[in-house]
Amino acid sequence: MTKIFFVLLLCLIIASSSGFVNCSDVEKEEKIGIFEPKKGDLPLRVTNWGASILSLVIPDKNGKLGDVVLGYDSVKDYSNDTTYFGATVGRVANRIGGAQFTLNGIYYKLVANEGNNTLHGGARGFSDVLWEVKRYQKEGPSPSITFRYHSVDGEQGFPGDLLVTVSYILTGKNQLVILMKGKALNKPTPVNLANHAYWNLGGHNSGNILNEVVQILGSKITPVDNKLIPTGKFASVKGTAYDFLKPQTVGSRINQLAGTKGYDINYVIDGEKGQKIKLAAIVQDKKSGRVLELFTNAPGLQFYTGNYIKDLKGKGGYVYNAHAGLCLESQAFPDSVNHPNFPSTIVTQEKPYKHYMLFKFSTKNPYISSK
Repeated sequence: MTKIFFVLLLCLIIASSSGFVNCSDVEKEEKIGIFEPKKGDLPLRVTNWGASILSLVIPDKNGKLGDVVLGYDSVKDYSNDTTYFGATVGRVANRIGGAQFTLNGIYYKLVANEGNNTLHGGARGFSDVLWEVKRYQKEGPSPSITFRYHSVDGEQGFPGDLLVTVSYILTGKNQLVILMKGKALNKPTPVNLANHAYWNLGGHNSGNILNEVVQILGSKITPVDNKLIPTGKFASVKGTAYDFLKPQTVGSRINQLAGTKGYDINYVIDGEKGQKIKLAAIVQDKKSGRVLELFTNAPGLQFYTGNYIKDLKGKGGYVYNAHAGLCLESQAFPDSVNHPNFPSTIVTQEKPYKHYMLFKFSTKNPYISSK
């Protein structure tokens, strides 16, 4: 282990107790911090380690506040995390088969970190780096924070220098916007960023999400092989355990997915032709009454139900296990670089990257009946 690693780890330990620290001994002077923009009943906590969400507190139907994001008490725990709690994942989220692709006739070999495949950007993706705080407004009409990261040419095997930003913006009434942007500085490169928050609308410490009601506005999925790499084909969800076109509880058919122990699949988001921002998914926790609606400009939605979480000590000492939370990862289709029939993820100097997410929280929902 390098000296830089030990310095960084020390900074994380200090930051976990103080909330902010200046790590001047790292190659480039950076600050590891916890930031808390707040608007009304919607306090958000984020960190520039992995540009991650730490917590989001929202009211239930009785006005009682609760944290609906799984996570840890200490920032240092995020540096050792393998579940990607709350993180921004990239340069390319999800999986790339064989940890390789060819672009403009040039073959690129990536860092494999899930068997022979690349997952969420490699062994040290964007979730495991320190982001610069570009802008921070703690209060006001639209409290926000913007993180920036410069990914260098060859990082984890990806071509070209890439400048990316992630903004968290509190707006409207109980609404969170996440805006991700990327600019290729010299070479074309694949880019697919995603937010990897684990949501539990009953509260992070309320148990599993099997009774939460989910509606996913996707009539097709991209089927995968036994390594969860897309085959390149599309399949209808109708008549299968993947059909959430009508509201269903998460646990209603999850036992049909013995191979993956739960949901871990990409949906092709429906919507009218030319529609830029689409409603992708709705989640409702009937006990608390909390509702989440996700709107996005991304073509796909990876629905994941935390299938392999086991005895993981989280906030307040609460222990998370399988299905403790669910992920709604709006993004491009997995392994797009190896499937020409999938929407392109290639970003150039002339064609920048933009990923928009709007999370609306309420206790009333026109799409899912509370009966």
